[in-house]
Amino acid sequence: MAHAKTAGGHLQVPNVQALSQTWNQSGELVPARYVRTEETSADVVVAGCALPVVDLGRLLDPRSSQEELANLGSACQQGFFQLVNHGVPDDVILDVQRDITEFFRLPLEAKKVYAQLPDGLEGYGHVFVFSEAQKLDWSDMMYLMLRPVESRDMRFWPVHPPSFRTSVDRYSAEAAKVVSCLLRFMAADMGVEPERLQEMFAGQPQTMKMTYYPPCRQADKVIGLSPHTDACAVTLLLHVNDVQGLQIRRDDGKWHAVEPLHGALIVSIGDIIEILSNGKYRSVEHRAVVHPDKERISAAMFHQPRGSITVEPLPELVKKGGGGARYKSVGYAEFMKRFFSAKLDGRKGHLDHFRIY
Repeated sequence: MAHAKTAGGHLQVPNVQALSQTWNQSGELVPARYVRTEETSADVVVAGCALPVVDLGRLLDPRSSQEELANLGSACQQGFFQLVNHGVPDDVILDVQRDITEFFRLPLEAKKVYAQLPDGLEGYGHVFVFSEAQKLDWSDMMYLMLRPVESRDMRFWPVHPPSFRTSVDRYSAEAAKVVSCLLRFMAADMGVEPERLQEMFAGQPQTMKMTYYPPCRQADKVIGLSPHTDACAVTLLLHVNDVQGLQIRRDDGKWHAVEPLHGALIVSIGDIIEILSNGKYRSVEHRAVVHPDKERISAAMFHQPRGSITVEPLPELVKKGGGGARYKSVGYAEFMKRFFSAKLDGRKGHLDHFRIY
């Protein structure tokens, strides 16, 4: 997800948090639009997926940087990793976790003040609902443009709880620092100039999606967030509470349930970095499931490149690799247009369109 405008608008659907509060007390079956048993019944889920762990402190320490750089490169090739010693102060994380939780606990009418517009992503509601027949995710979300600061539309920024805006602003700045460091080290691992990726991300475009997954007593019949890859470059995922639900699909075709480390940020490599790296790094399909009797809350911070870049394998990597470009070149605007078209068509990802076979 990247821009605040969708391709052609989206449909309004019921609030899942309100639905769950009444439905979970009833004896009724899951409403038909949320039933996803054709997807979930055949799935094999492997518990206790141990993601690679990358230590940002060791990357920044000249005594251990080279060793940890190899660890980072290996982790990026797997598409997901846990980042420890990331330097984001504990109080910044605790404050944003508290305020996101308090926002979702507001009465529905108070949250609706920040409802999305029909042709936009920003605000409170749902994303990528384009038809009345479409299956729905068991979740609600709040989506905000954060950086550059001038891109912020403050009418969508909650004033309750009163500290919400300050908490999100502080977390946004810290997350941007983390990603700036990661981009520099990723470039080094790829074998290009350390500033090469940072130049493409000047201004650090950044958006945030806060998602509330209500409990569902028939959790095995619904999906909290449909399978997808991230269209952005790098995603930082913060677990707002201690209920887990992230699953990633490995090469064995099975879904692997992620067990986050306390205090770590989960990093997801997005489609753009896969292309820039000419396939060395991987953007991996993932989804979210829900708990039968506990709410889950998460906050994903998406980081995008400048809008003027060409999305293509870095020429120096293509030259050095000798095997040619594995992806087509495309302007960033066209890249995102394809992303929204894939969502409109109900496809999980759009990378196949750009691959050269």
